[in-house]
Amino acid sequence: MKIIERELLERFKHYRQAHVFRFISELDELAKTEFLRQADAINLQKLSDKIRALVPVNKKYIGLKLEDISSQVNFIGLPNNESDERRWEEAYRIGEDALRDGRVAILTAAGGQGTRLGYKESKGILAVTPVKKKTLFQVLAEKIRFAEIKYGQKFHWFLMTSARNHEEIVEFFDQNELFGLEHVHFFSQGILPAIDFSGKIMLENKHKIAMYPDGHGGIFNAFVSSGLFEILERSNIDIISYFQVDNPLVRCLDPHFIGFHIKQRSEMSCRMVIKAYPEEKVGIFCTMYGKTAVVEYSDLIADFIYEKDTGGHLKFRVGNAAIHLLARDFIKSIGDDNAIRELPVHAARKRIPTIDAHGNPIEPESANGVKFETFVFDALQFAENSLVLEVDRRENFSPIKNLQGIDSPFTCRQDQLRLFTRWLLSAGAEIPVDASGLPPFDIEISPLFAENKRDFLLKWNALKSKPAICSGSYIS
Repeated sequence: MKIIERELLERFKHYRQAHVFRFISELDELAKTEFLRQADAINLQKLSDKIRALVPVNKKYIGLKLEDISSQVNFIGLPNNESDERRWEEAYRIGEDALRDGRVAILTAAGGQGTRLGYKESKGILAVTPVKKKTLFQVLAEKIRFAEIKYGQKFHWFLMTSARNHEEIVEFFDQNELFGLEHVHFFSQGILPAIDFSGKIMLENKHKIAMYPDGHGGIFNAFVSSGLFEILERSNIDIISYFQVDNPLVRCLDPHFIGFHIKQRSEMSCRMVIKAYPEEKVGIFCTMYGKTAVVEYSDLIADFIYEKDTGGHLKFRVGNAAIHLLARDFIKSIGDDNAIRELPVHAARKRIPTIDAHGNPIEPESANGVKFETFVFDALQFAENSLVLEVDRRENFSPIKNLQGIDSPFTCRQDQLRLFTRWLLSAGAEIPVDASGLPPFDIEISPLFAENKRDFLLKWNALKSKPAICSGSYIS
């Protein structure tokens, strides 16, 4: 132990981070062992490179220059004529063939906590549906199960957890018997130390370095290093459907999207929505230095957010829905240990609980340090072929981000009610609605009955006896 401790101390001294060990003599053997394990896991060379690029970070971010980017983005819009309809139908057939052939797997970023929602558990365990109060995890699992039944395949579902909720998520799935699925796999995302504004690694307490998840972009390295990536190669899976856990309307396995991805021979494909209002917290697709890119909403300045085009529309309005398709080999080209491609790192100024020079706890009232994050969409810069495809937000996009107001559990529940009601009205059911399409009572359609309007109409119209729709109706 002493030899390991000395070697690590010398390593941290070399990178001018020896202060991390200032309290090690006060730790018992168990705490010291865990502390040394944590310290040994930090790649100080890579951390040093990140610090040199980002420090000093106490200056206010001034945003990108307008001349660096263009709002002109090539994307495939929703169909609005017969020619478009034929094109989308062709993509649908290609996508369904790929699903029947077992070429597609699902990859979900599920490491988020429900802290911002006033919820202590993992965000995926949040109850979200109007009638049955199903969790986000259950909704997604049932959508996958519906696809398994429809296409006669057992799809692999990979979930990236975090160090803080990995055991909780695995236990939750075990308690629910994997929701009837057979191929569910879990792996933890990477973590990076927080630094103060002078570039020094911060301590959470005397025996713990302040470590935080490395962002959803960490999914590349974490997936490949987990060993689970090999399942794709063994199973001849070459398309991975990626999305975040907080959007219960997402199409987990969308034939249209998959078909366009295959036709384009795309390495990375993205779904987009037209921004609903200037301040909507979604990244925007743009052209940067000649390539399709996404600028995160937190990096945008007011000149971008509110700028209008000659038609009076938002100039930067092509929003990132955080739904992607990734080619298997493309993932490996970024996530492999020997990969020369590396995602850029973003600095997030945060309030980070820490300790002072005497070991006393500090609960800062304002930002006192930096967390490092990588974003999955930054991989677009490496894609030889990429694709941006519009999605109808009413049918596919209602993320849960906030406790109250926009993008909250309340608005998501309303969006689900509107969606279920639209499907039923299209099928000829009679339901009263207000001006926004909201019914006066709660109803719910199980993803096991249908997870999209197309399949719902087929199944509903095939019913010999159709149930009456009233308060609490649950169609399963």
